[in-house]
Amino acid sequence: MRTIIQRVKNAEVKVDGEIIGQINQGLLVLVGFEEQEEQDDFDWMIKKITQLRIFNDENDVMNKSVKDIDGEMLIVSQFTLHANCKKGNRPSYIRAAKPDVAIPYYEKFLKETEVALGKKVQKGEFGADMKVSLLNDGPVTIVLDSKIRDL
Repeated sequence: MRTIIQRVKNAEVKVDGEIIGQINQGLLVLVGFEEQEEQDDFDWMIKKITQLRIFNDENDVMNKSVKDIDGEMLIVSQFTLHANCKKGNRPSYIRAAKPDVAIPYYEKFLKETEVALGKKVQKGEFGADMKVSLLNDGPVTIVLDSKIRDL
């Protein structure tokens, strides 16, 4: 499982011109799944995301998590996070989970993140042509991979 986490002032996702997910201060999380994700991958990733201390405290030091600031989360599925660009100029997505596997993973990720965060998360639409807008705060952007935990 690979994620890109962006600290945002606000973010939204549209499908066919209609807003389907929108947040104010919090995290925009792009998530891509591989065919073989284990419960440990979900547990590690969700704990890491919800506890990352990347929001400023009263001393302007990144010392608070999204939970600490009562922030929001928008989670968007993005299989292209598993692009392999090693050969040629056309990325291969062979490592990305196919929809029959990735959709249940995405739903599981959403539900378990809501439990960890203690509130509803906003989401994109799996497989749709989405337009994602955000105001990156900082900017702060972090890449996590549950298979390569020392990034």
